[in-house]
Amino acid sequence: MNMVRVQALSKRYATTLAVDNIGFTIGAGQTVGLLGGNGAGKTTTISMLLGLLLPTSGKIEILGHDMARDRFAALARMNFSSPYIALPSRITVRENLRVYGHLYGVRQAERRIGELSDELDLHQFLDRPAGELSAGQKTRVALAKSLINRPEVLLLDEPTASLDPDTGDLVRSWLERYRAQSGCSMLIASHNMAEVERLCDHVLMMRRGRIVDAGSPDALLGRYQRDSMEDVFLDIARGRGRAATEANS
Repeated sequence: MNMVRVQALSKRYATTLAVDNIGFTIGAGQTVGLLGGNGAGKTTTISMLLGLLLPTSGKIEILGHDMARDRFAALARMNFSSPYIALPSRITVRENLRVYGHLYGVRQAERRIGELSDELDLHQFLDRPAGELSAGQKTRVALAKSLINRPEVLLLDEPTASLDPDTGDLVRSWLERYRAQSGCSMLIASHNMAEVERLCDHVLMMRRGRIVDAGSPDALLGRYQRDSMEDVFLDIARGRGRAATEANS
């Protein structure tokens, strides 16, 4: 079953085509990586999936709902995390999570906040104003906010940005456990190629608004004859190999 289906999706700003006729699916329990350099179209794509931007053309279905006509039914069952979007800074972490628990209609929200505090080690700053947190702490709180409603579809933008290697590994392990236990489908935009190799079943490579290649990490490594996804990323970002041929076709 496809939890996310994107068909012929495009977004144009005046003379700039930010996303150019892309299509993909995400199956139940699948983790898909969305990769590309700055300006490749990743953030625009995620914003359209969330209903924050209206597509110029194309169709998005999430959890069986057409996001153009019935997006609120899907939004209640999905969530999003980005360390680059600030939570209200004057209220505490606990109060922020309470607000989002209320917005998502989470039953026993205090219990859920306690679970997330244990799992993501938030206790030491749970009652601190969100604006006083370090970058790494904000990243963990953003992830906790995205999991408050136990989403069936989770969109993650740089989920371990600003985290030290130890905490980043704990977060990746937690995401692996959450997917295994819940069957959640995930879309991850990341510049951490080791993270992509570890978490993703399938990878979409974007360049200049188009998906220029796709496949499992192992398949892409073999196709580009590289030893790491970082080298594959550089080939595609710099227009070398198969990506150059398809992007210019």
